[in-house]
Amino acid sequence: MELSRREFLKTTGAAVALTGVGITAASADTGASEAKKATPPSEKITVGFIGVGPRGQHLFNEFTRYEDVQVGAVCDVYEPHLQGALAKSGPNAKGYKDYRKLLEQKDLDVVVIASPPQWHPLMSIAACEAGKDVYCEKPTSRYPAEAQAMLKAAVDNKRMTQVGTQIHAGDNFRRCVEIVRSGVLGKISTVKVICNMNEYPGLPRVADSPVPEGLDWDLWTGPSRKIPYNQTRFELHRYFTDYVGSWLHELGPHIVDLAWWAMDPGPLKSVTATGGRYVIQDMSDIPDTMDAIWEFDDFTMMWSNTTCNGYNFGFGGAPDGGRRLSVIFQGTNGTLIGDYGSYQVVADGQVLKDFVAPEPSIPSSPGQQRELLNAVKTRELPLCSFQYHQPMALAFDLAHVAMNSGRKIHWDHKTGQVIGDEKAQKMCFPNYRKPWALPK
Repeated sequence: MELSRREFLKTTGAAVALTGVGITAASADTGASEAKKATPPSEKITVGFIGVGPRGQHLFNEFTRYEDVQVGAVCDVYEPHLQGALAKSGPNAKGYKDYRKLLEQKDLDVVVIASPPQWHPLMSIAACEAGKDVYCEKPTSRYPAEAQAMLKAAVDNKRMTQVGTQIHAGDNFRRCVEIVRSGVLGKISTVKVICNMNEYPGLPRVADSPVPEGLDWDLWTGPSRKIPYNQTRFELHRYFTDYVGSWLHELGPHIVDLAWWAMDPGPLKSVTATGGRYVIQDMSDIPDTMDAIWEFDDFTMMWSNTTCNGYNFGFGGAPDGGRRLSVIFQGTNGTLIGDYGSYQVVADGQVLKDFVAPEPSIPSSPGQQRELLNAVKTRELPLCSFQYHQPMALAFDLAHVAMNSGRKIHWDHKTGQVIGDEKAQKMCFPNYRKPWALPK
């Protein structure tokens, strides 16, 4: 239902003030209570972990806190990481260096992928084809063909999948989605996603060095180009285009997710993007500035990323050494500004401090990991399945094609191809290092 502008302003004059909340105690308790339930061995979910570095260790702890989870296997190309995870896994867990060997293990129900991002598509696809359900960290893909292949693998093999965009499980995003979908903002013509950061002057320069003992650098590198070992690349791969395209790949899955979820866009029509390295001169090579515009039938969505002197113009606090993120839904009646943990509604140039949000209708989440575990049992898709996430990932990947080609990309959603631009269409496919390749 859409309200008129007059009705909107009248409605928001009520006495109850709601400015948004983060993850509530209720949503956290749901997962905690489920974690305490004893589960017979026959009903346990056997999980294999691929990549148990810092992020993988966190996910290992998140999954194994549930009583119905048991560790069946651990895989990492760095021996200290592998042995550290095995020490916490129980006597029956097997250890692997090569993920392909892990996927041959028949008793695994779920595979959790927290490898470097250049590996996410190949590992996810292989896991689906091996009959495993998949939890994959973001970014899921770097190229449009990867996004398409991952979705196809999940659908063809009837797998339950979940992407590691854990802020999707928070209550604040749910409240923002409910506001947008209620129609109270009126007709929304554009959604702006702002990612202001404070990365300047960048990373210190670290020289290449010998490969550490216990690390298979060639297997870590995988399908990306072969280069000498560098500690910064090993620890901070998000800063290098061999592994991600930009901060849109790294942070977009979190913050654009709110815009995508709320608007539920139809087929993508076109993408325009520009960016480059204008201020940061360090050893990284991702853009320090990037703007992208996605065009849909009846609205546009924009991404804007900067990396120095980030500020959110009065929303989200004063500038500091971190990030300033916001999603702005501009409607004919009012504008909603949201981030990870808060929101505010603006009309006629004023923040509506007494805005009354719609009654909550989207249930609280038991947690991103628990959602997948429940799906393994019920065979009902969790909220961040590949079916939901990969169309958004495809939009991210196409933005990089647009930026790197310097041209506007027109997209045919029926054929899954770029319209009238052979060069851009070729850029939709990764140039993997042999012998790695996407499935035909």
